[in-house]
Amino acid sequence: MDLKTPRFEHFQHDGLDLAFFDEGDPSGEPIVLVHGFASSAIVNWVNPGWLKTLADAGYRVIALDNRGHGKSSRPHDPEAYRPQIMAGDVLALADHLGLGRFHLMGYSMGARISAFLTLAYPARPATLILGGLGIGMVEGVGDWDPIADALLAPSLDDVTHARGRMFRAFADQTRSDRQALAACISTSRDLLTEADVARIATPTLIGVGTTDDIAGSPQALAALMPQATALDIPGRDHMLAVGDRVFKAAVIAFLAKHPLS
Repeated sequence: MDLKTPRFEHFQHDGLDLAFFDEGDPSGEPIVLVHGFASSAIVNWVNPGWLKTLADAGYRVIALDNRGHGKSSRPHDPEAYRPQIMAGDVLALADHLGLGRFHLMGYSMGARISAFLTLAYPARPATLILGGLGIGMVEGVGDWDPIADALLAPSLDDVTHARGRMFRAFADQTRSDRQALAACISTSRDLLTEADVARIATPTLIGVGTTDDIAGSPQALAALMPQATALDIPGRDHMLAVGDRVFKAAVIAFLAKHPLS
């Protein structure tokens, strides 16, 4: 099995063609991975080594390209990207594969999507792993409107906003549909309330880099949840925390502590 180039399959949901891979041990406990904004299953989970790490630990590793990203359909309607709608894509994939309960892990926007899914369908995820998003889940993650402007600018040279330049450069690097991403960023940041988060009783691990200026405190979010543990990922910012060895070791230990059966 070549874990560097997983084989993508496709399924239909909500009128869209959605791409995913299903790798690792077919008889292992399934873990569904949900990537972040402007990323993809390859960029978020294969290149940083997550697919190999989880497959080597015996898991069945499933990851989709969110709508608007990667090999999936790319609608330009902002209303198509509400997190509860995107959570529906993830659940539809789980249903398509015949999964009952499964482990669920999301990074950044994928963490928000995963939280919305867990809140709406609490019986499905056996565990919840949130990376790159702490109390920003509730309080917001700052002004991201300049990111949409940056994505739609004629070129990177026209962008002066620092965070906008970071995401525009990332979108150019991944050859993304920038109009779809601009639509996505405008509506995918719906917040959960403190009361919403307090209702998520699924065992949860929240990992955030100590130099991440986007996510917000993992400790503050964990304090609102009945079964959550916060993890500081030392010396890592929002972009680099995702593949960190400390994060990977903590996730493997957390999953081992909370098996499906």
